[in-house]
Formats: sequence, structure tokens, C-alpha cells
Amino acid sequence: MTTPILKVTGLTMDFGGIRALNRLDLDVCAGEIVALIGPNGAGKTTFFNCVTGIYQPTGGDMILTPPGGHKSINLKGLKPNTVTEKGLARTFQNIRLFSKMTVLENVMIGRHCRTHAFIFGAIFRTKATRKEEKEIIEMSYSLLKEVGLAHLADEFAENLAYGAQRRLEIARALATEPLLLLLDEPAAGMNPQETLQLKELIKKIASAGQAILLIEHDMKLVMSLSDRIFVMDYGKKIAEGVPAEIRANPEVIKAYLGEDIDA
Repeated sequence: MTTPILKVTGLTMDFGGIRALNRLDLDVCAGEIVALIGPNGAGKTTFFNCVTGIYQPTGGDMILTPPGGHKSINLKGLKPNTVTEKGLARTFQNIRLFSKMTVLENVMIGRHCRTHAFIFGAIFRTKATRKEEKEIIEMSYSLLKEVGLAHLADEFAENLAYGAQRRLEIARALATEPLLLLLDEPAAGMNPQETLQLKELIKKIASAGQAILLIEHDMKLVMSLSDRIFVMDYGKKIAEGVPAEIRANPEVIKAYLGEDIDA
């Protein structure tokens, strides 16, 4: 059996007397697209905030296992920048680009956690620093080409169309060389054509072996894209399975439609 890139067990998050996550279990393997769905307030974004170090969970474990026999890492207690360095990259519901910087510069910033040049090298422009900078630019252009934005490399990020800004965020996240890419409602606000382009992009990224975990409310996109789906309601996992199983699950129907499954 394949060892998951991320294996979450018993994840619990309390805010005072409110339990936002209740012993949640979830796993994602290399090259797999996994969706985390549920009604508003189910705890999906809280889950993302826990695994990326923004929140420190009350209980449970979040084990990241790099491929190739490398030692597993428990993400619990790590700060967001360290989580990124260990191999998790994330996009957000609300676009968080550097609007006054170019498209290329936004992607280059994503490489910060993988650079080796220190202040001395940056000031005196050592040979190693110049070489690394050249490599960063080349990789950033390559990622822009992958997401279809290479022709806009010198444009300011604020001037991009909405769907292009979403793709730029994904390129910046990929620049960190993540083991797991987390996408928080990537299709939010997109028109049908932009959503179709996003779907094809996500499939292409996963086909190269990238593990992807996404939160999404567009059920048509989720069902056509996901290998597996986890469903949350009131902080608990109520179902998991392939799209066909989730589509027919009475607990899922009840959570989304508020219907009595015994009726």
C-alpha cells in the first residue's frame, strides 16, 4: 500500500467551548486529487489553517511523509513558514498576490523558502548568488508557461483578469516545490470558461505526480476532478469515497439539503 504524503489522524480544534474539528481523519497520496467538501461552517478552512500552521490544533497528528524513504514529519506545532519549507503550499479563498509587482516577480517570491543566498551574497552579488538568481528566473518562467501566463510575465499582477490571478497564485505555490498543494476554493468567482481552464490545469499538475488537496463548493468541478472526496459537517467527517459513492450517500445529501434521510 502506498504511504500517504499527508496522513491526518484524530485532528481536533477547539475555540473556547466550540469544537470546530472533531477527531478528523484524512489522507492524500502522491499524484492524487482529493477534495474536502461540506456546507459553509463545516470546518474545512479551519482544517487547512491547522495543517498549514496558522492554527495550532488541540489534538491529533498531521504526518507528512516525503517520498523516497525520507523520515516522516509531524506538522503539529510548526509555524507556517516551517510548514512551507517542509513541503506544504497553499492558495487562499481571497487572492493574495503582490499587486504592484510583476507576474514573474510574484512567482519568484515563492522560491524564497528554497534559496540559499544570504545577506552577504545579496549585497556583493557573488557568483553563487547570480547563478541562483538566474535559476530562479528560469524556473519561474517555466511555471508561468505551465499555467499559461508566460506571455504576461512583465505585467503587473493587479492588471490580470480574475481567472489569471488565480492561476498565478497556483504558480507561486508550485514555486515552493510542495509535496502537497492545498487549494482553498480555487474556482470561487470564476466564470464557466475560467473554471474549465482551472480544471485542466489541476489535472495536468496532478498527472506529473503532484498531490493536491482542495476545498471547493462547485460540485460539478469536484465530481469531475477528484479521485477521492472527504465530506465534513459540523467539524466531523461524515463520509469519504470516490465521487460516485459520495453522490449517492444519504448522509451527504442530508448535510447539503437539510433533508431527513428517513423520510
